[in-house]
Amino acid sequence: MAGTVTQDQLVGWLAAFRDAVHEHGAHLTELDSAIGDADHGSNLVRGMDAVMAAVQPPPDSVGALLKKVGMTLVTSVGGASGPLYGTFFLRAGAAADNATEFDVAGLAAVLRAGVEGVVARGKADLGDKTMYDALGPALEALDAALADGADAAGAVRAAADAAARGRDATEPMQALKGRASYLGERSIGHVDPGSASATLLVEALARALADPPADPPADP
Repeated sequence: MAGTVTQDQLVGWLAAFRDAVHEHGAHLTELDSAIGDADHGSNLVRGMDAVMAAVQPPPDSVGALLKKVGMTLVTSVGGASGPLYGTFFLRAGAAADNATEFDVAGLAAVLRAGVEGVVARGKADLGDKTMYDALGPALEALDAALADGADAAGAVRAAADAAARGRDATEPMQALKGRASYLGERSIGHVDPGSASATLLVEALARALADPPADPPADP
């Protein structure tokens, strides 16, 4: 039915995010070199390559799919990225349970569970200059779009646009969490790499819902 989000679309989301981190991996690492360990892009490239290998063929339910993604990221990605992104997908998978598709409200609930996992793991608030500065506004925009009657593609597009604004807003912030916080005022003037990759994650979902793949994504 219109507005239904299928498991194939979510596999397309993962493939789109894998492609995005390949395309923008060097830029993510460049951002991380200014205020972090200079490995954010390469870590996510390695992790998403492992994810796409692990989900072929996809598990039987959305919950199992997302939990598989989370465990793969936890075990294949170092630094803070693996635990944070892994927690996002593990919590989202737990919320999805045995569903094989859901409506846009169900999708919002799954994404919210994932973001709440990130917040619990990272102990971050808005303004701390972390990936939550992209994900928090994205969720808020998603809820607002749903309240206005948007379909899944429209609501996630609004979320992606809000994530991008949140990412850009991290540039003048002073980091209060993570390795960047050790730099104090020297962290000002740099976009947070976690907020940049989180924006790619939401933008990938928007593309997957707007233009779902005709066939299952190819193996990496």
